[in-house]
Amino acid sequence: MDLTSLTGSPNPLAAHYRRFGVADRLLLTGHSHQAWPDVGFEAQAEAWLDAAELVDEKWERAFARADEVRQGFVRLIGDPGSGIALAPNTHELVVRLLSALPLRARPKLVTSDGEFHTIRRQLDRLAEEGLEVVRVPEAPLDSFGERLAAAVDERTAAALVSLVFFDRGRIARGLDRVAASCRRHGTALLVDAYHALNVVPVSLAELDLEDAFVVGGGYKYCQLGEGNCFLRLPPGCALRPVITGWFSEFTALADREHPERVAYGAGGDRFAGATYDPASHYRGSAVFRFFREQGLTPELLRRVSQHQIGALAAGFDALDLDPVLVQRDRSAPLEEIGGFLALRAPAATVLAQRLAARGLRCDARGEVLRLGPAPYLTMEQLQEAMRILGEVVRSNTRAAP
Repeated sequence: MDLTSLTGSPNPLAAHYRRFGVADRLLLTGHSHQAWPDVGFEAQAEAWLDAAELVDEKWERAFARADEVRQGFVRLIGDPGSGIALAPNTHELVVRLLSALPLRARPKLVTSDGEFHTIRRQLDRLAEEGLEVVRVPEAPLDSFGERLAAAVDERTAAALVSLVFFDRGRIARGLDRVAASCRRHGTALLVDAYHALNVVPVSLAELDLEDAFVVGGGYKYCQLGEGNCFLRLPPGCALRPVITGWFSEFTALADREHPERVAYGAGGDRFAGATYDPASHYRGSAVFRFFREQGLTPELLRRVSQHQIGALAAGFDALDLDPVLVQRDRSAPLEEIGGFLALRAPAATVLAQRLAARGLRCDARGEVLRLGPAPYLTMEQLQEAMRILGEVVRSNTRAAP
């Protein structure tokens, strides 16, 4: 696969997504839910069949699949660190990390006002219990990293920040400054890379984030489906999460000096949970293999995504719609945008519903309509999507939020 083939018609990749019918549907849900390749369906069936054949002895095969998923995430972030912990969702991993921090001695958490709900809601609740939560405004983006870094001090247990903001798709700037500030103050840094993985290439070394915790998952651009999330531990991590699952004991060594203390597993098993549905890892490992076989590297997927978003932006601009009803931020160059085109519309949710009624599926959050292309779509499909958007907006000029 290359940029030419993936922007042609028909798109050769679409043949691998027959169960989602991507060739016959306008699925601009790429930011919230990309289609899954057919190999995922076959892998999920394999998980069921392994359970039928092996019963409780299925776990050896399941753990092998889990290791493949770990390696898939390692390749995406470009650094192995001290291990990869897996969980069905990022919330479990964030909570385990928070439980390992010295919150009594350092009762301050620093974050942005543009974090996904996993972090936003949990920190809201912790603030109700007396922790100091400082939210640094996402805008203006030019000074974001500097402002977040300045908010970190000796009382800060952790800074929690996204690599790509989920609301408007802008790539965060200056995280190297945040990392440097966290080092000076002995503060843990958690980077949420969920909205970057497989659409914005990630290199922890190039970003100067080698000593950061990194959380992410495969529900969106990785096409792994639910149940495939990870936490990357920085080198030398020896934290002891209070919220800890018994799967950590599988690789735990006896603590001879402190036999009364709970022992923790090696590497990512330090943050392990408990019994889960292994079908997610069967599916995830199969999709990671599929991407490698098709040559769908993050670098290629980035080029495809930028090409598609550029086409959507040009198509939207050509519509010349009333900016009171819908508009886009033209101040952001394409290279500063993640995997979707954000359009601001007071009636974004209503607009998304009306577009769905016309066969165009996309995503809306608040006053932002999010158009998420994917590598299996054709340019003709993107053009058709813009045509429908124009018709719907013009036919509903009186739509209210």
